[in-house]
Amino acid sequence: MARSRRRLAGDAWGALLQVHAALVPELDKELRRRTGLPLAWYDVLLELRAAPEHRLTMSELGDRVVLSRSRVSRVVDELVREGLVAREVNPTDARSAYAVLTATGLTRFTEAAPVYVSGIEQRFAAGLSESELRTLAEVLQRVRERQA
Repeated sequence: MARSRRRLAGDAWGALLQVHAALVPELDKELRRRTGLPLAWYDVLLELRAAPEHRLTMSELGDRVVLSRSRVSRVVDELVREGLVAREVNPTDARSAYAVLTATGLTRFTEAAPVYVSGIEQRFAAGLSESELRTLAEVLQRVRERQA
């Protein structure tokens, strides 16, 4: 790999990390302030909302959210205590359990979604054109697919 390509790759990677480090705490702060939901909770609720029957095994949930596996389990425990998620035994595999979005969880997610989407628009997307956003999404998706 040519030196200039390595440098360019390093610069791109550094920019991605810096943007992530700057924006995630801001999105979390705004979401907490306006909805009472931490970003980690929203992330779990988002994935459960998108899942068939609003349920995922803990393993599936761990593969989808942007949290460590141990953190996913703690977040689900917190959501269960708040009545936003329920745990159900997996009838086909006693070693695993489902995390299931409750009606209350769906309501809280629905209330928080506009705040989250607005935060992304204001803090991330506002300075980019639709074409740039499309290109960025496509490029990052290609990187992600290589990791799968």
